[in-house]
Amino acid sequence: MRIPTLPAILILCASAAFAQEEAKPLTALPYTPSLDVTSMDRTVNPCEDFFRFSCGNWIRKNPIPADQASWDVYSKLATDNRQYLWGILLEAGDDSRPRKQEEQQIGDLFHACMDEGAIEKVGLKPLRPALDAIAALKSKKEIAALVAGEHVDSGSSALFNFGSNQDFADSQQVIAFAGAGGLGLPDRDYYVKTDAKSVETREKYVQHVARMFELLGEDAAKAKADAAVVMAIETELARASLTQVEKRDPYNLFHKLPAADFQALTPDFAWDTYYAHVGLARPAVVNATEPAFFKALEQQLTAHKLADWQTYLRWHLIHSQAHYLPAAFDQEDFSFFSKYLQGVEQMPPRWKRCVSLVDRSLGEAMGRVYVAKTFSPEAKQVTLKMTKEIEEAMAGEIRTLPWMGEETKKHALEKLHTIVNKIGYPDKWRDYSSVVIQRDDYLGDVARATAFESHRQLAKIGKPVNRAEWDMTPPTVNAYYNPQMNDINFPAGVLQPPLFDLKIDMAPSYGDTGGTIGHELTHGFDDEGRQFDAQGNLKDWWTKKDAEEFEKRVNCVRDQYGQYTVVDDIKINSKLTSGEDVADIGGTLLAWLAWKASTAGQKLEPVDGLTPEQRFYVGYAQWACGSERPEMLRLHAITDPHSPLQYRVNGVMADLPDFATAFACKAGQPMVRADACRIW
Repeated sequence: MRIPTLPAILILCASAAFAQEEAKPLTALPYTPSLDVTSMDRTVNPCEDFFRFSCGNWIRKNPIPADQASWDVYSKLATDNRQYLWGILLEAGDDSRPRKQEEQQIGDLFHACMDEGAIEKVGLKPLRPALDAIAALKSKKEIAALVAGEHVDSGSSALFNFGSNQDFADSQQVIAFAGAGGLGLPDRDYYVKTDAKSVETREKYVQHVARMFELLGEDAAKAKADAAVVMAIETELARASLTQVEKRDPYNLFHKLPAADFQALTPDFAWDTYYAHVGLARPAVVNATEPAFFKALEQQLTAHKLADWQTYLRWHLIHSQAHYLPAAFDQEDFSFFSKYLQGVEQMPPRWKRCVSLVDRSLGEAMGRVYVAKTFSPEAKQVTLKMTKEIEEAMAGEIRTLPWMGEETKKHALEKLHTIVNKIGYPDKWRDYSSVVIQRDDYLGDVARATAFESHRQLAKIGKPVNRAEWDMTPPTVNAYYNPQMNDINFPAGVLQPPLFDLKIDMAPSYGDTGGTIGHELTHGFDDEGRQFDAQGNLKDWWTKKDAEEFEKRVNCVRDQYGQYTVVDDIKINSKLTSGEDVADIGGTLLAWLAWKASTAGQKLEPVDGLTPEQRFYVGYAQWACGSERPEMLRLHAITDPHSPLQYRVNGVMADLPDFATAFACKAGQPMVRADACRIW
């Protein structure tokens, strides 16, 4: 994914709040060109620091808002999209006129979310049946049914994660997947690292859990004791979980077992009861992504008494529902997970949170309206043309790679030519007609929408895969490659100015959107994606020699990025980020080749004092303009497979000789690496 993260220039300004209360719904998306010369800082030598040269003034003019952990071009466009959707939802929420069903659903869900008075008035009443069910547990055998309910209705990951996915060995079929889960902190490393900051974070987390228990009505002593129980259970589950780097190898996550063998991993968990309560017949097979985790879960089920598990389940229920509960719960959740962990100064305004809630719950219903108003047929056709040009550029590169043998090239080209390009929105819209949305039942609405999606995913098990499906909603400002679907996906939200612009010359759009297309395309051939074949099956189609040559070149990238500093003394974990780093470098190269081919024979003129070649590279860099709070930098250093933004620009440019030519950079300057890395 191209989603921007971790810029290293940090600007923390008290003025960043800039009157959130004054925001108004937008009737049209604002326009900013795909190359904005006012965002540049031309006092900086582009051969010394191309990120600052391209983005210095943007960062100065755009301090991080008080309700954000970071602020960048992607974030700003996403906020503009939300503000535009706000207007759509207000119109849809007007029940004084006849409305289509999808208008009623998205409008009334937004209305229910915005009605804070009603949420306060109803209090914990909607949650009481679930809390009573936890209190009524008579034995640990009954935990399975309780967890099933939490998973389906609240989206909780208590104990573990369970759902559906394509079979790694047969991508045409969907099977059950059971994975590690059960944690409240963002990653297992938070529980096991021994540095001072990690110790402090665990202490703050326990205090947060205790405060949430107090909000439920417990006295301080009991709340503190219960928080300790939660921490003890979660720590053991974390120790049994794979690291982020280990999870990059799909072979570490593929352990397909007959249902009886899967049950044997956790004899004391009633899986048949769980299946029945999520509405699923016993599956023939289950892929246990981390068998060691489920063995550890069995040990914990045995070691802890029923009362401990009731405490744990109560915590995960309120943790998963905090955003939908009265303000005291929502604020406490924000104080730890956003303010402490991410450095966010204030909670986003209610309208932002409610737009995001509708997008998560009924995204394609809302997205259908968004697409009709914002995404033209011309934009779709230009994007498809650009995508095909970049795919042809990659085909040319594969054919001439000196380090790849003919047999591997044959399979690589087969995979490349099998990739499906999904642009803008799905061909068939999701049907939400069975989801009941009521204007005066916010928590009930959320539970019904969550249950709809849970059952929709579980219903796929044992059936052929639907290859037309999307994993992002149309207004999303992002893109992705799915190695099992073997498709690249570009929602309409990411195909808007300033990321994609039909009003000016196309050099910046080839650098920006073209770079994104190339980035996603190369994910099919990175350290993770390359292990899946053209049909999306986990299959080794590389010769041993070619695989070794590939890894040698990836290690060049790992060595390069592992030297870069994220924040303080924390270096990039380049074993985690190498897939995205390789995609950034390769994707930009492919976009460059496609742009040069598309403009061959044309006489291109300089604009705003920049040559066409320079406009391509500045266009690429300006998608990454942004900054991030130190707290968020630390969090992402553990959890995020992307490098900091400045290195997603400077690290890339330093490996591209054509960039050095475009800006007349000389050997020895920072943007010119003597040992430049290149794969494609």
